[in-house]
Amino acid sequence: MRVMAIDYGDARTGVAVSDALRSLCGAAFTVEEWNPERLAARLAAEVRERGVDTLVLGLPKNMDGSEGPRAEKARAFAALLEQESGIAPVLWDERRSTVEAHAILHANGKRMKRHKAQVDAVAAGLILEGYLGTLS
Repeated sequence: MRVMAIDYGDARTGVAVSDALRSLCGAAFTVEEWNPERLAARLAAEVRERGVDTLVLGLPKNMDGSEGPRAEKARAFAALLEQESGIAPVLWDERRSTVEAHAILHANGKRMKRHKAQVDAVAAGLILEGYLGTLS
């Protein structure tokens, strides 16, 4: 079975799905949806279609480890996602994932204007990579 990592956002959400062996990122993409209920339904459909049995949802924490309004939104979305998919998401500390994603895109020659379209998928890939690293 596969792992799906999610970098939840207000208008755009990054998604990364592992390969069947749970060792690599097999696909990464973004979903543009501002409505949390519709997003949860869309991701639940992806879960079924791709044979996902583990969800990992990025939990945005402050640098001191505390949680703010963004973490509260992520926790609320986790509940919606569990309701739609039947899988309780693992909440994953995503501190610096977006910063690292921008650095990766910049290092690979992507201009800042183009980062916006790809940064969420790359951030989801980083969340997935971090989680998969704990499985070995």
